[in-house]
Amino acid sequence: QVQLVESGGGLVQAGGSLRLSCAASGVIFSINAMRWYRQVPGKQRELVAAISGGGNTNYADSVKGRFTISRDNAENTLYLQMNSLKPEDTAVYYCYTRLGNDYWGQGTQVTVSS
Repeated sequence: QVQLVESGGGLVQAGGSLRLSCAASGVIFSINAMRWYRQVPGKQRELVAAISGGGNTNYADSVKGRFTISRDNAENTLYLQMNSLKPEDTAVYYCYTRLGNDYWGQGTQVTVSS
């Protein structure tokens, strides 16, 4: 059974930083591609960043240069370092992987005040 558990969200002022974590279990973490998504009420879930098993990364244009996705395969943990946060980054952030089926974490709230 694949489980993804996010942590690290919170309230931060614009310009500040947060680091999100996603602890994974039940998956061969080192070879699975992983993603971070975010969702604002009333809007579709948006892909923020992705990392392949080999460490290749991709980012949404809105977060390029500010966010960094990384993984620690020894700890089965995915990270999202978020710097220079803006009020428009406010959302619930989810980690995701696909192993036959789609698996999502429960989400962690990030709120950026202006």
